[in-house]
Amino acid sequence: MTSSKKVYISVTNDLTTDQRVHKMCSSLSLEGFEVHLVGRKLKNSLPLDRTYATHRMHLLFNKGALFYASYNIRLFFFLLFRKVDVIHANDLDTLLANYLISKIKRKPIIYDSHEYFTGVPEIQNRKFVKSVWTKIEKWIFPKLQHIFTVNDSIAALYEKEYQIKPKVIRNIPLQQIAPLEFTKEQLGLPTDKKILILQGAGINIDRGAEELLEAIALLKDYFLVIIGSGDVIETLIARASKEDLKDKTLFKGKLPYEEMMQYTQLADAGLTLDKATNTNYKYSLPNKVFDYIRANIPVISSEIIEIENIIKKYEIGAIIPSHIPLEIAETIEYFFKNTDFIEIKKKLVYASEQLSWENEVYSMLETYRSLN
Repeated sequence: MTSSKKVYISVTNDLTTDQRVHKMCSSLSLEGFEVHLVGRKLKNSLPLDRTYATHRMHLLFNKGALFYASYNIRLFFFLLFRKVDVIHANDLDTLLANYLISKIKRKPIIYDSHEYFTGVPEIQNRKFVKSVWTKIEKWIFPKLQHIFTVNDSIAALYEKEYQIKPKVIRNIPLQQIAPLEFTKEQLGLPTDKKILILQGAGINIDRGAEELLEAIALLKDYFLVIIGSGDVIETLIARASKEDLKDKTLFKGKLPYEEMMQYTQLADAGLTLDKATNTNYKYSLPNKVFDYIRANIPVISSEIIEIENIIKKYEIGAIIPSHIPLEIAETIEYFFKNTDFIEIKKKLVYASEQLSWENEVYSMLETYRSLN
């Protein structure tokens, strides 16, 4: 299919590490749409090299209510003076400006909710902030025709709330990842220990990282790599400096996806340990799960329903029954001692073939093709 339609896709991040949006833009570009991705520019933003157009706005405010307000105002006027054929909003924090533009210009809008936004932990104890986002959602969501989200559990929550069931596009990686180019030694990884990896764009409170570190302290012959950023990173680094974790950890900050996946491919298992302390975490399906599968490494997870379903369906990992460090350590040890890794690698290959972005994105492309 070829199309000259201009699609403006917006996010509130700096575009660098948002793989879901990058994949969406790439897929639409291959369909012939003229894609423009809009985000923001931070002081530490990495350079971009994309096959589609990007625009990052410099903002005076980078967090809190003033950031969200200024972003939506800037986005509104940015789109107002551009030729737009399709408007694509990612998450509730971009929806207001996009919706207003869609009404003014009478153009179709697509909404992709990457999480159950009003359930995120950051706003649960901030009643006024939560009420503002809830009012925006209740005003706009029922008026939307083309809605997508990241898994069946979150789709069911929206259906219960609004009697509208979004289509599901899980955040599965592209079919190919860059081949392994480095050895363990070259990346500073030990060759005599089992390598565990924890990826995360948001390694924050209630993501299980603190308990994982305590479990590593209890284990012998295991080495933990943590890649990403978040509000508990400094605490984790301080804890890892203690004697019982000496030479057992490696911390990397935010990395470009291709570089991050070099570490992931060298790991023996990937970890995801979110706690079901809020609605959003309870029904999450983190990107890292699919990154691990694509890298052909087993997944060791806490009891999060969407992840459990995948692990059990494809028999590619283990479930940790609690966040007690000793139980985490025992589950990891039991898994490595009692797993046929030749067999599980075969199952990972099969899961990787089944869980492809190319299969997942089909419903979104069909929606775009149907737009007038």
